[in-house]
Amino acid sequence: MTPSSSSSGPTDPGSPSSSPTSSPTGSAGGTVVDQAKADLSKRLGVDAAAVTVVSSEEVTWPDGSLGCPEPGMRYTQALVPGNRTVLEAGGKQYAYHSGGHRAPFLCEHPAG
Repeated sequence: MTPSSSSSGPTDPGSPSSSPTSSPTGSAGGTVVDQAKADLSKRLGVDAAAVTVVSSEEVTWPDGSLGCPEPGMRYTQALVPGNRTVLEAGGKQYAYHSGGHRAPFLCEHPAG
């Protein structure tokens, strides 16, 4: 990695920076979107075709919680590149987060 020496001004440390992406890649098993869809369809017991992608974007998470902190846990205080994908099934939306070397996971209580 190469460090960035430019600054684009102040940012909200509680919010990840983001940019849209069409095909984020994850670990083995396809794109992070494919992995998230497969996980959600398995969790809900529905066909993957019943799961639609609402959005998927590359983000830089403000810390190691990847935007999904758990009460009582401590996290690395470093910027982490990753992805936020929102899926919909049965009229309900589901947020999947990933970053670093972590595969997409269902984030039931996304931060702010």
